[in-house]
Amino acid sequence: MSRRTPPGPPLTAGPALFRQLVADRLGMLTTANARYGDAVKLTIGPKSLYYFNHPDHAKHVLADNSGNYHKGLGLAEARQAIGDGLLTSEGELWRRQRKTVQPVFQNRRLARQADAIGLEAAKLVDRLRAHGPGEPVDMAEEMTGLTLGVLGRTVLDADLDAFTSIGHSFEALQDQAMFDMVSLNKVPAWLPLPKRVRFRRALKDLHRVADSLVAQRLSGYDGDGDDAVSRIIAASREDGLGRIREELVTLLLAGHETTASTLSWAFHLIDGHPRVRERLHAEAVTVLGDRLPVYEDLHQLRYTAMVVEEVMRLYPPVWALPRRALADDEVGGYHVPAGADVMISPYTLHRHPRFWEEPDRFVPERFDPGAPANRPRYAYIPFGAGPRFCVGNHLGMMEAVFVIAMVSRDLRLTAVPGRRAVPEPMLSLRIRGGLPMTVSAVESAAAGRSREVAAVL
Repeated sequence: MSRRTPPGPPLTAGPALFRQLVADRLGMLTTANARYGDAVKLTIGPKSLYYFNHPDHAKHVLADNSGNYHKGLGLAEARQAIGDGLLTSEGELWRRQRKTVQPVFQNRRLARQADAIGLEAAKLVDRLRAHGPGEPVDMAEEMTGLTLGVLGRTVLDADLDAFTSIGHSFEALQDQAMFDMVSLNKVPAWLPLPKRVRFRRALKDLHRVADSLVAQRLSGYDGDGDDAVSRIIAASREDGLGRIREELVTLLLAGHETTASTLSWAFHLIDGHPRVRERLHAEAVTVLGDRLPVYEDLHQLRYTAMVVEEVMRLYPPVWALPRRALADDEVGGYHVPAGADVMISPYTLHRHPRFWEEPDRFVPERFDPGAPANRPRYAYIPFGAGPRFCVGNHLGMMEAVFVIAMVSRDLRLTAVPGRRAVPEPMLSLRIRGGLPMTVSAVESAAAGRSREVAAVL
């Protein structure tokens, strides 16, 4: 096994790297690639991060030798907040949790949920339409509400509309997890810092939501029992309410946050590219007419899917895949010692100039099924890779495609002048400070759609 160490900044650069870790994590990784190549060792205080940015590296760490790597930096801190749910658990517990929820996301079941997604998207369009001309609406906040609504209808078989605090509670959890990461867990948990106080209130609120979902399911539930809440209760009843809470809180977070992030970035990018906006509108009118989408439309909304794929290339909702090596390993010819923190970043991998022409440009045609894709399989990993490939990828794609199609058919969203969309890399890649946009109608058969929605609701 090689004993070579990846190149990287000298130890004296530690304070500067720490400042970047706090203020500009994406910039830190991008700069490291530009200066040192695809394999870099970043030493920050007592921590050394082995950062790899080549498709072969991603394949080895995430798939070929995945058994040697557990969840690492950032997600280890998240475990303190959300416990051992599917996002943070390992080993046999993770395999059991994955087996429990996987049937909920099978294509056959999701096909029956397409109507629910269409209805939630229609409610979103109506909410946006209700805003007056020039009145800003925070699309990031709207996407959180939308994706929670979809999650409730499709995965949990529950109405989450009453739990209006969920989005803000998860923001507090993410803020605390990132603070613990960048402070290297050196700040005592007992200090009553404002961030810590908000975190504790948020966790209490999310436990309240989870307890309510459990109580609803155990009293008078008349569904078919194939939803995630029913499955988790049945599989974890012997482990007690604490474990059920952890799994439900994790599902609430993972089930809405990433898609909300993707949709927010999508509307930001669409606004800046009129040709893309016009083509989306034309496809939606042609495929959907004045009706709600059905499952079969997913394959007809091909250009819309290309847009979603390109959005996730530029702004992958999970921007980092941190791991911790259990035993010594060799990645790309470099030695990785046992216990080392290892990082694969879809954000930088998706912008690697060796595999993507003009990598910073928004070009949905890259994902045209007829276009040649002269790049390795692991150059594009928006849903992760290997055994921990995102279980909800099909639901996320269907939701994003249907929502973008319906909004593009009926509305035009325009950024508030002077407002920049700045990436904020937390557990997901959010837009810092939200996404204020104004809403105007476009010519479409909206009246027929509204009557259809009213009849269903």
